Amino acid sequence: VMWEPMGDGKKIISLADNNVLLWDLQESSAKAVLSSSAALEGKGQLKFTSGRWSPHHNCTQIATANDTTVRGWDTRSMRQIYCIENAHGQLVRDLDFNPNKQYYLASCGDDCKVKFWDTRNVAEPVKTLEEHSHWVWNVRYNHSHDQLILTGSSDSRVILSNMVSISSEPFGHMVDDDELSDQEDQHQEEKIKEPLQDSVIATYEEHEDSVYAVEWSSADPWLFASLSYDGRLVINRVPRALKYHILL
Repeated sequence: VMWEPMGDGKKIISLADNNVLLWDLQESSAKAVLSSSAALEGKGQLKFTSGRWSPHHNCTQIATANDTTVRGWDTRSMRQIYCIENAHGQLVRDLDFNPNKQYYLASCGDDCKVKFWDTRNVAEPVKTLEEHSHWVWNVRYNHSHDQLILTGSSDSRVILSNMVSISSEPFGHMVDDDELSDQEDQHQEEKIKEPLQDSVIATYEEHEDSVYAVEWSSADPWLFASLSYDGRLVINRVPRALKYHILL
């Protein structure tokens, strides 16, 4: 079940087997009314594994995963708007939209990979991360700083990555020209031409079993939690040095 990310919160999408259902919550009653739906068609037991509602485009788009395929849907017509066949070599486990950049979508799956897509051109992923050694269950963009990506996997690890080249600030924080001397100005110009490098910031190994969920705090952008099959909930912070690098 997915609540509409913006607006008055009266719309809900539910995924049930091979159906996408859009519900309207009625103010006058405790009922939800089915307003439209769509079904996956094809051979075999088609089943959705996950979905995500885009916070962009006036909340008229959702993305769903079934088997190795990622699909985009327009909630107004319930028609497909894009389809990424074989997005992953095996089952797609999770999806997340970049909160600050339209069209950017992250996916992860049982092929141990995390992929980043531009939904306007889905022929190839924009970037691929291959840091995990087993199924990747979760991928999450930081709500405030979209270069920070969290992933959790059956390899018992949580990885925090800095995907700055495909973030909303690929050249770092821009400095006002008036504040720079000539020498600094030249140095800054050289820096601006080069996008910052993507990297793995930290690997967290406090879990002893598969990490099934990772989530950023909704109140503190530097705080995140992870939950594993051994019943352990771990709360961590983004390293202080990186925090100040991003802010300053």
